[in-house]
Amino acid sequence: MSLEEKRGFIEPENEQLSLRWQCEILGLPRASWYYSPVPIDKWEIHLMHLIDEQFTLMPYYGVPRMTAHLKRQGEAVGEKRVRRLMRQMGLYAIYPKPKTSRSHPEHKIFPYLLREVEVTRPNQVWAADITYIRLQRGFAYLVAIMDWFSRYVLAWRLSNTLETVSCLECLEEALRYGRPDIFNTDQGSQFTSLDFTGLLLERDIDISMDGRGRVFDNIFVERLWRSVKYENVYIKGYQLIPEATTGLGEYFRLYNTIRLHESLNYQTPWEVYSGLGQPEIAPHLLN
Repeated sequence: MSLEEKRGFIEPENEQLSLRWQCEILGLPRASWYYSPVPIDKWEIHLMHLIDEQFTLMPYYGVPRMTAHLKRQGEAVGEKRVRRLMRQMGLYAIYPKPKTSRSHPEHKIFPYLLREVEVTRPNQVWAADITYIRLQRGFAYLVAIMDWFSRYVLAWRLSNTLETVSCLECLEEALRYGRPDIFNTDQGSQFTSLDFTGLLLERDIDISMDGRGRVFDNIFVERLWRSVKYENVYIKGYQLIPEATTGLGEYFRLYNTIRLHESLNYQTPWEVYSGLGQPEIAPHLLN
């Protein structure tokens, strides 16, 4: 549970439990009740949006190139700030280099299992990833789980944090509709957490993780992010998370059941995933 969620349970005027006891029950320092979050700097939000656009177009841009790009756009910014913002956004250039993933030092890293593996059917391989979603008044993070063979998006969640809980909720929803042989992710701490990997192992699912700095090990999800951003997010210009959640729900329904994919021989992901033809109503994508 996040700090803000815990604070939402506290009733300052509760006559039966003092504020001190309510905070203690929730495991919340009392000083945090009086804390007011510092608003995100508007210029940094502007920089993050510029970084997002360029990285979506050229995911091989690291900090030096991204800094040079921003300076060419007239932004007075240094590498230190760009590095911090890219880390906050979860963005790392695709070329191999040391210390690029945000894995937890105590979490187990699983080997990459998909090298030279031919994916020939639905539910053979699923993949998950997280991307930055820009909003006019801030930003959010989108996690999605995709079936590799059909490109079908099984589940997704939009959150204002990079915490594990939204990834776990997304996985639990996807597993209600099937079970893959292999589940592939990057080495981010959300996916290496004991809760996430434990649920996969409990279902007897083999876990595969990309090599550090090798974004194209998860190429189909990366292509999904380009589609989501260029066909929806950049066009719609969402202001807040509730609006983005509604709009993305409509987009994923279109992506799954209406949008034809050239790589699928001009079929929809749902037609390939189910083998049943296009449904009258998308099965479970509107969260």
